[in-house]
Formats: sequence, C-alpha cells, structure tokens
Amino acid sequence: MNAVQKKIKVLCVDDSALIRSLMTEIINSQPDMEVCATAPDPLVARELIKQHNPDVLTLDVEMPRMDGLDFLEKLMRLRPMPVVMVSSLTERGSEITLRALELGAVDFVTKPRVGIRDGMLEYAEKLADKVRAASRARVRQNPQPHAAAAAAAHGPVGAAAPLINNPLVSTEKLIIVGASTGGTEAIREVLTPLPPDAPAVLIAQHMPPGFTRSFAQRLNGLCRISVKEAEHGERVLPGHAYIAPGHAHLLLARSGANYIAHLSDEPPVNRHRPSVDVLFRSAAQHAGKNALGVILTGMGRDGAAGLLEMKKAGAYTFAQDEASCVVFGMPREAIAMGGVDDVAPLSDMSRRIMARLASMGDRVQRV
Repeated sequence: MNAVQKKIKVLCVDDSALIRSLMTEIINSQPDMEVCATAPDPLVARELIKQHNPDVLTLDVEMPRMDGLDFLEKLMRLRPMPVVMVSSLTERGSEITLRALELGAVDFVTKPRVGIRDGMLEYAEKLADKVRAASRARVRQNPQPHAAAAAAAHGPVGAAAPLINNPLVSTEKLIIVGASTGGTEAIREVLTPLPPDAPAVLIAQHMPPGFTRSFAQRLNGLCRISVKEAEHGERVLPGHAYIAPGHAHLLLARSGANYIAHLSDEPPVNRHRPSVDVLFRSAAQHAGKNALGVILTGMGRDGAAGLLEMKKAGAYTFAQDEASCVVFGMPREAIAMGGVDDVAPLSDMSRRIMARLASMGDRVQRV
C-alpha cells in the first residue's frame, strides 16, 4: 500500500466480546484498514464516534441498552456515515437487517449461530470487502419512507413446468435485474412504480440464504406486482418478480413458448451465488430482444460481461448512474465494457424501462 494512503478507520459495535475480538483480528489483518475502537453498545459507540471520527461503523443488529435500529436511525439523521450491519442468520435477524438497509445502512454481513470463531474467520475476505466498499459508498442523507403497500390482491404464482428445448416464438417481454451493495433499496425503487401488468422481472441480488425470502416478502407488501423468491421449474408470469434464492443461481429457461425459472447449485461465479452474470447470460440465450437488462449499484464486476452478452443478443440495457449508486462498481464495469445502452438515475429508472417497453411494441425474436 502507498505510504501516503490512510487506512480505513473502523469502529466495531457489538455486545459480544468474542465478536468484537474477531472483527478486530480480521480487520487489522488487512493492509488498508484498522479498528480504531470497539464498543459493547451504541451508547458507548456514540462517544467513540465523536472521539475517533471513524470511516466505517460495523453495528450488531440486536444489542442491550439501545437497539441497533434505533441507534442507526438517530445516526443517519444526525451524523450520516457508512454502516455495515452484523446480523444473525435468523428470520428475525433478516427482517431487522432489511429494515436497517432501508434506514441507510450500506450493507450487512452475517455471523454464524454455531462455531462462531471458525465461521467468522471464513467470512474474513467477505467482511473486508464490505468494509472497503462501505468506505467508498455514498450514504443516503435522509432515506425516504416507503410508499404505502398496494391494495390490489396479488395473483397466483406459476405452476412448475417441464423444461423442453422447443424453439417456439414468445412475445412476452422480460425485465432482468442484477445488483449487489446498496441493491435492496435500489430494487425497491425500481419495482414499486411498476404497474400490475408489467412484464415479469427476474432479479439476482447478492444475498446469503435466509435473507432473500424476507426480502421478497417485504417487497411484495410494497409493490403492485407480486414479488416472491424464485422456485425451480415455475412458470415466469407477467405481473410477477422472481428473486434468486440466496443459495442458488437463477437462470431463465424455456418450456415451449413459456419462460420458466431454473435454479442451479453450480459453484459461485465471480465469487457469488446467485451470480448476476449467470442470470444475464441465460436471458441473452433464451429471451434475446425480448429482454431488458438492468444493472444496479454494487461492488465488483459481476453482471458486466453478462449484460454485454444480452446487448449482443439484441436486448436493450440500462445501468444506474454514478450519482445515485451506493457503490458505482458493477455499473461502471458494464459501461466500460460497452454493454450499456442507457445510463439512468435510479429515480428515473422505472419510467425509462416502461417507456422502452412501450416502444418495443410486439417486436419479438425467434429463439
């Protein structure tokens, strides 16, 4: 590391002395970051923030004296800074973590329920990556409250369909979305304005198992389309969004003229499963010109090559602009590779998607 570069200063807040020790060990082993202080609860952390002015805060979701969410809400209002939540792999933990992301946390990392020391050390590289990305992230000053949930009842989900290699014409359009750091809120902002009869949406968001189901349920209560965690073999229907489960790649496949969801437990791609590249490449193969590709905020380059393949197959492609990204990594790589037709601010993404779909008319590709 260049001698003039300052290390990323991290303040770790957790009521477990073991977790604080492990986080310190992991972060201090990195050449570009260091733990400047640790705190057992938010009340102590409040004073340490004033004293050390850290670049990144890691914050346990559930703590005594002051709840992590209450502290985060006050912090983002009074002293906005990049926060990485540390969450347990439980249903309650996933719901609280999603709320933390809504309140302005940049990202989260899970901690295992058993074998904490061995498990946390396995997370070392992932934790360091998230802290690194958070240090460069744009922090939302005043996260907006969610729109009211749509009153309309959701339609039934698609039934499983056998995979048949039958090159029939499909006129159905599809919206294919990939995101990572900052993506949960970006996806919400893209989905909530979509009309009930919008084309089907397939989504790959970097998330661990257990969190994607809660994420889908949360979005389902906010959107006019139905949102669910994708299931293997189910038919992909208009008015529905399908989120890749945290343990599997999501691919688009065909059964005759119908699109179906295909889940795969193949090894991670670009260190991720689900991988955005895997989803985008399957859309290029099976949807061609009938698809729109959308790459949103995220660290790294997952999805950049796949979006280029979609564009080469005739799809129209969008990337979120730098100003509205939490981390301008994946969109930057996609733009640099020449895979992007339109760069849009997040606030205008849904409108541009629907406008492009309207201009496509009944144009189809025989695949």
